[in-house]
Amino acid sequence: MFRLWGKIWKDSRMQRDTVYAEQSDDTRTHKIFRGMDEICHEFDLESPIWLDATVAEFQRHSKARFYQDSFIEEIPFDYLEIQVLEEG
Repeated sequence: MFRLWGKIWKDSRMQRDTVYAEQSDDTRTHKIFRGMDEICHEFDLESPIWLDATVAEFQRHSKARFYQDSFIEEIPFDYLEIQVLEEG
């Protein structure tokens, strides 16, 4: 089971969250991108741009934050955070 947790933060408080789960034999990268698409769809957001710093942070901690500089449109929150909860 693979689970990816998406959270929207504003003023140091979590405003919304959702968990994407799937069971497939696909690669970790494909699961993460599918999870990001589903999380963004649920939050009615465009998919953010993966900056080099974001990729490095995600590779180290299985967790990443997407700030305004990762989005083309204006966002009404401080950042979107994703975190891998379970890989298996």
